[in-house]
Amino acid sequence: MTERVVLAYSGGLDTSVAIGWIAEETGAEVIAVAVDVGQGGEDLDVIRKRALACGAVEAEVADAKDEFAEEYCLPAIKANALYMDRYPLVSALSRPTIVKHLVAAAKKHGADTVAHGCTGKGNDQVRFEAGIVALAPDLKCIAPVRDYAMTRDKAIAFCEEKNLPIATTKKSPYSIDQNVFGRAVETGFLEDIWNAPIEDIYEYTQNPATPREADEVIITFKEGVPVAIDGKPVTVLQAIQQLNERAGAQGIGRIDMVEDRLVGIKSREVYEAPGAIALITAHQELENVTVERELARYKRQVEQRWGELVYDGLWFSPLKRALDGFINEANQHVSGDIRMTLHGGRAVVTGRRSESSLYDFNLATYDTGDTFDQSAAKGFIDIYSMSSKIAAKRDLA
Repeated sequence: MTERVVLAYSGGLDTSVAIGWIAEETGAEVIAVAVDVGQGGEDLDVIRKRALACGAVEAEVADAKDEFAEEYCLPAIKANALYMDRYPLVSALSRPTIVKHLVAAAKKHGADTVAHGCTGKGNDQVRFEAGIVALAPDLKCIAPVRDYAMTRDKAIAFCEEKNLPIATTKKSPYSIDQNVFGRAVETGFLEDIWNAPIEDIYEYTQNPATPREADEVIITFKEGVPVAIDGKPVTVLQAIQQLNERAGAQGIGRIDMVEDRLVGIKSREVYEAPGAIALITAHQELENVTVERELARYKRQVEQRWGELVYDGLWFSPLKRALDGFINEANQHVSGDIRMTLHGGRAVVTGRRSESSLYDFNLATYDTGDTFDQSAAKGFIDIYSMSSKIAAKRDLA
């Protein structure tokens, strides 16, 4: 029986060429799998037909936008996930979504190998392969660009030699990855970290310096889930899409950073994630109102570790699953409304309300009606500072 390889297929030059390349190098039949996570571009049926025309024996396409939003982006919102305190894990979140569909296709078609188009320098090779073996330990993984030195020049030559139905236009100077949660831009002149980004590289966001009217929005959460925008019910996908448009129009969500890749090198990345940043900003503030102090303090440690695990490709790991349980429990009372002003590249919280609020006006006020027992404070301070006081007497003697 002829071996079969499932290929993560984007419809572009490299993965289109990889279909025939893999067949020649391994003698295997190739099943192409394309997954829509809100990246835009060509119609899924067009992509499916191109895969077949390039030599795939089967081609599957999946509209996974709602799945991606609800099962991958939502946990990141609940976790306030910002890798290195800035990056909302745009690409890292899409990889396990795609992996799940690749593994399902491999089981369906009897394939023993999964292929992807990643290089040997990036994070995505780890995210794909660690995810695949976590779901199906017996599957093998190959990467033509990394394993068979399939350079772009070789890919173009192969495409022309085989007369494949795909344009071999000049490569964009940038490497771009995008989905509904955000957009990542790297390489080209951005590799010189002294060079400032130019306006041409942005698509999801308008220039925040351009004068425009501010936009006020109210986001409603229920147990950490965004359920309404300005009082109108939304799905998680719709919440992200609407805030991509509204926050993006105000230039919110632009991130220019040098980040620590899993493979040990530092990489300059430019991100656009207007909806993600607006939602995380709102969610963080609602947690400030509704989550008890000690739980909130510990959750911040969990958030950092959760983000690192996801960035490092360990979405399906036991630790990540266990932390999900903690994060969901911590979001139990994160319900209410956050009002924000979107303007000048910033999402600024201006109002909070919640039936689960732990904010007690009568305890917080300094005016008449204060119910806080100030006489209890002195004894509290004496006991709280006692160990430091005893140590100081010794150390200053």
